[in-house]
Amino acid sequence: MGKKLYVGNLPFSATEQILGDTFAACGTVDSVKIITDRDTGRSKGFGFVEMSSDAEAQNAITKYNGADYEGRAMTVNEAKPMAPRDNNSRGGGFGGGSGGGGGGGGRNRY
Repeated sequence: MGKKLYVGNLPFSATEQILGDTFAACGTVDSVKIITDRDTGRSKGFGFVEMSSDAEAQNAITKYNGADYEGRAMTVNEAKPMAPRDNNSRGGGFGGGSGGGGGGGGRNRY
């Protein structure tokens, strides 16, 4: 099973094609995804590269973590699983909610 790598501190000019070609020097690249802003479509400066084997992934970490990419030191390490989102933190959604409203009274008191 391949390893998914987190690749951070990318320049905004980085493309999935260039990133895939770069990491192909370490082995077979199964997938590449640069994360973009939903509203603007602009890169957020990080992405994920999935290598076909653990050995290739470790080789890529060793070779590219801290390596210069257009004047920026890339961060490359094993991707951590995404934490489950907490819908309650946004004050809505299913399974909880904001305790809203209330109050208002207290007018015309002496």
